[in-house]
Amino acid sequence: MFVTRRAGTLIWSVGAARQKHTLPELPYEYSALEPVISREIMSLHHSKHHATYVNNLNAAEEKLAQAQSKGDIQTIINLAPALKFNGGGHINHTIFWQNLSPKGSKPSDVLNKAIEKDFGSWDNMKNQLAAASVGVQGSGWGWLGYNKLMKKLQIATCPNQDPLEATTGIVPLFGIDVWEHAYYLQYKNVRADYVKAIFDVANWQDVSARYEKALK
Repeated sequence: MFVTRRAGTLIWSVGAARQKHTLPELPYEYSALEPVISREIMSLHHSKHHATYVNNLNAAEEKLAQAQSKGDIQTIINLAPALKFNGGGHINHTIFWQNLSPKGSKPSDVLNKAIEKDFGSWDNMKNQLAAASVGVQGSGWGWLGYNKLMKKLQIATCPNQDPLEATTGIVPLFGIDVWEHAYYLQYKNVRADYVKAIFDVANWQDVSARYEKALK
């Protein structure tokens, strides 16, 4: 049994050579999101932080494969936190890069109507997501997601690198990384300014596509 990556998720499979995870390329230059997010932050965030999650995830999966081949249950159990943290970091950041764009965009009519139905207005959704993201204690993420059981959009937060869908069942649509490495070099300790500004580079086309896929 081993883990492979497909479309930003972890899938358990049996019987073939394990495929290693790789750092996804950004769909824009490191400087493309300036002045909202500086080139230095984007470069460090992508090439150092995300790369570390990928490398550590591959290492943990290699240890997992070895433990499984030996029937070493204790090691398999002990590897769970590393798989969750680094796997979540890889999933979250893969979504995050696509959620951002230097080009302005608007949500689809389908998403816009859902936001109005579930939040009352576009501004209410943004205010609730911003407040939740700013309010995360320590490091974590703020999310706009889709709750398939309730059939509605929902604001949620996750600590550390916990992946939203795997830990809550809510499908991630738009995530705001509020780890300090995502903003501190530019915004210092004023997380609220970073969260407010990030909406200016949000890729609502990508968010809309994720929402419409979640509806199926």
